[in-house]
Amino acid sequence: MKAITLLQPQKIVFGTGCIETFTEDYKKMGLQRLMVLTAPPILPFIEEPLVNLKAAGVSIEIFQNILAEPTVNDFKKILEVARQFKADSVVGIGGGSVLDVTKLVANLTHNPSPIGEGSDMFQPGFIKKRGLWFACLPTTAGTGSEVSPNAILLDERDHLKKGIVSPYLIADAAYVDPKLTWTVPSKVTADTGMDALTHCIEAYTNKFAHPSVDIYALQGIRLIAANLERAVKDGKDVEAREALAFGSLYGGLCLGPVNTAAVHALSYPLGGEFHIPHGLSNAILLPSVLKFNMPANIKRHADVAIALGCEPGTNDEETALRGVEFIYRLAEAVGIPKKLTDLGIPQTAVPGMAKAAMQVQRLLKNNPREVTEQDARNIYNSLY
Repeated sequence: MKAITLLQPQKIVFGTGCIETFTEDYKKMGLQRLMVLTAPPILPFIEEPLVNLKAAGVSIEIFQNILAEPTVNDFKKILEVARQFKADSVVGIGGGSVLDVTKLVANLTHNPSPIGEGSDMFQPGFIKKRGLWFACLPTTAGTGSEVSPNAILLDERDHLKKGIVSPYLIADAAYVDPKLTWTVPSKVTADTGMDALTHCIEAYTNKFAHPSVDIYALQGIRLIAANLERAVKDGKDVEAREALAFGSLYGGLCLGPVNTAAVHALSYPLGGEFHIPHGLSNAILLPSVLKFNMPANIKRHADVAIALGCEPGTNDEETALRGVEFIYRLAEAVGIPKKLTDLGIPQTAVPGMAKAAMQVQRLLKNNPREVTEQDARNIYNSLY
């Protein structure tokens, strides 16, 4: 069996209402200056925990203006706020963008290295040591960023989303409280749920798939496939929300040791150039990429179909195709568009997007089947 490295937060707490566990844990550590990264819709739900911390003598700086697709320059401005506040700890309470920025702020607040050109940040080994203590509380289900070593920023120079990967970006603690997702709008629930499903599917069909990660991937697929439509239709369906949060967590646990592949690589130009939400980009690409990848490992794709809840066909190919059809139906049921034109992306953009996607070799190298620039064009063109 090939070697694999599993890195996870020292503490993972899961359960409805566990934000209270975060506040109690924090008060025991003796930290005094907490930088809170969040978003305006979330503030009413975290007011009580923050009041609790302030009553315990903790100084709190709240930054809530994180854009859905944060750029390198956006991050630099937030980093300066953390430095001026003299934070000794950071917590991110929000979606994937909030959590990704949280990781970088925690690790670079006291880093003497200049945070200048975007290219520097994306080089392997840029983050050289552990930074401030930090925790992640996801409010979507979701990116799984709360347990992954990855952070994504938009590099303004080439309008391409890029990943920063480091073991130091693993949170000290993750508190997954499904209650924080109850008021997430149905569209965001659909987009982020499809993102989490993509994490699990790409991890299982990955060239570097591993038995220790397969367990997370398959269970994540089962949970999300069975509960996404329910949560989209009724955001207060507690059982469905808990299942999605768990499925997203499993997807996040796949990201470090195995990571994603061509779906994510091809989705980056959609987000970088056209500002399409990350989960939506993945959702619209997922079936087409699965069809392309199937010949590379038909058995694994058949396993995915079974985990999605499909009945076995007469052979693995028929079973795998049933899985693709299930994803088409699920995407339609939760309101995912079928065509790139529905997202306002003209077909004339295809050559440029294919060229940009080829730059994401960090993920394409994981794909079970080699993707050429022409392959990327063909996949994009199939969505018109």
